[in-house]
Amino acid sequence: MTDGGAIPGMDLTRPSIARAYDYMLGGKDNYAVDREVGDQIKQNLPGAQAIAVENRKALVRAVREMTAGRGMRQFLDIGSGLPTADNVHQVAQRHAPGTRVVYVDNDPVVLAHGRALLEENDRTTVVQADLREPQRIRDDAAVRKLIDFDRPVGVVLCAILHHLNDDEDPAAVVRYWIDQVPSGSFFYISHFRTEHNPETAEIEGILQQSFGRGRWRDDDEIRALFEGLEIVEPGLVPTTEWMPDHDGHRELTVWERMIVAALAVKP
Repeated sequence: MTDGGAIPGMDLTRPSIARAYDYMLGGKDNYAVDREVGDQIKQNLPGAQAIAVENRKALVRAVREMTAGRGMRQFLDIGSGLPTADNVHQVAQRHAPGTRVVYVDNDPVVLAHGRALLEENDRTTVVQADLREPQRIRDDAAVRKLIDFDRPVGVVLCAILHHLNDDEDPAAVVRYWIDQVPSGSFFYISHFRTEHNPETAEIEGILQQSFGRGRWRDDDEIRALFEGLEIVEPGLVPTTEWMPDHDGHRELTVWERMIVAALAVKP
């Protein structure tokens, strides 16, 4: 995307989390400021691009598991990012065509491109909102039209909570949605984790400097986000090892260990 194609009112002096992630995945819905962040990561931290790729693959497997394996027929994808191959609605509707999906993101580019992509899909929509304002999301007319909160919901918080600082209380965001959905609902969360090594510190520093926010958390802190839920097998593990399609175990790179995921059910 050229900078001349920017949406009116968009600040192109600041990188976007959604657009930088899109660039890391090989997408085209990004601008120079976003590519600068992505190139810095690719050039200075070889192997870091695997984080984005493996995170996306695990999301696809999680949605497949929730739809085909657990019977979910409606999803709320909060902090969804830009549309790319195998979006939540594409995976879910492949297994259950009637599945309803709402995407939520605060980036206006996500809203514009998402609406264009979903123009002819009346079971899927995109809402521009901030995950730090969950009540606003809950009250949105488009959300209420597609999501029945009296029936189980698959809530997706994929690689987004690590962009919240501690004082923004990411655990409270999760708790809000736990309170809004009935028993039998599922939560899928992936999150950058720190193992207190130089590689973790370096990439965390780059992204904090670029986006002005965020904090990596250790395994205990990430598990605490699931309080009130029952984590299902295989537990909290690196995304590469979350229900992989391949057999066998191999030694993971430091980059592959840097992002973990878990699926949990509300009892």
